[in-house]
Amino acid sequence: MATGVFLITGASSGIGEATARRAVEAGYQVVLAARSVDRLDALAAELGGGEHAIAVRCDVTEWDDQQALVERALDAYGRVDVAFANAGFGGARGFKAGTPEEWKDMVLTNVYGAALTIRAAYDALVETKGHLLLTSSVAGRRALPGSFYSVTKHAVTAMGEAARQDFNDTGVRVTLIEPGVVDTPFFDSPPSIAALQPTDIARAVMFAVSQPAHVDVNEILIRPTAQPG
Repeated sequence: MATGVFLITGASSGIGEATARRAVEAGYQVVLAARSVDRLDALAAELGGGEHAIAVRCDVTEWDDQQALVERALDAYGRVDVAFANAGFGGARGFKAGTPEEWKDMVLTNVYGAALTIRAAYDALVETKGHLLLTSSVAGRRALPGSFYSVTKHAVTAMGEAARQDFNDTGVRVTLIEPGVVDTPFFDSPPSIAALQPTDIARAVMFAVSQPAHVDVNEILIRPTAQPG
């Protein structure tokens, strides 16, 4: 018998992909969302196909896509027990680095996209007394020099607490995941230290969702042992 239904944005690689694998191992049916349809389809097939996993193309910056994502999850599996707002990306540090267009895309994906996931999944999560997770970062706990990515992740950190209070008394739990350096496609070159692996973050996610209903793990800050700050 399935544990429940686990919806993940940014599921085509990195933390999202690793979490999908762990969720299926734990008995969840997974709804995989990203813009990379080919990778999503391959992952869904690898995880067992429609009985265990479905792939849904979703641009998290588009409200219609987010609504359609949740509707597809409900049509396929009848419920949403966990929604993981994980989609996001970074950029070069420095307020003269990158382009204004890149900054705009970062805000729309990292902040607006996460907020849309909350809005789209809200009623379904209340119905199941489910669990909302958001991927923030160590960079969302302390400002990094010239990092606009850090700015967006501070917003996600605030969003996690705002959502927790908004869901209060509904039975919905909210967890903010705050990784340090993770060796994922997020980086153009491998990290210089012994970084976390996506599976390390996936284990933290599954720890949070596996707690009894009366236990709400609000934040998990997880760094590599070798990361100084």
